[in-house]
Amino acid sequence: MQYLMVAAGGALGSLARFMIGRKISERFTTGFPVGTFFINITGAVLLGIVSSAGLGVSNYSLLGDGFLGAYTTFSTFMYEGFSLFQDNEKLNALVYIIGSLILGIIGFMIGVEISGMIKII
Repeated sequence: MQYLMVAAGGALGSLARFMIGRKISERFTTGFPVGTFFINITGAVLLGIVSSAGLGVSNYSLLGDGFLGAYTTFSTFMYEGFSLFQDNEKLNALVYIIGSLILGIIGFMIGVEISGMIKII
């Protein structure tokens, strides 16, 4: 059953990433990968919430491993960061890579705090 939960969450997460990334790319015509940046930061916040919420194995398999595992994308992050360097967009590359790491960590910590506030309410 756990495999089905991961698979279902993964299908939904990849569709969400595709649709959100496409919408963002249509609105922002820049060399900076805004779509992947947004998706990975929001994914970090959501993972902070999900991992701290005490959801149980099945729900975490669906949301954490499945949905958020497919929603966020390390491979695209690496590809786009490296491509910026190759295109001599060194400042954008550094902002993207370092910003993603720092904001991802901060986002995760914010998610943990949000989860704690939800438990109190």
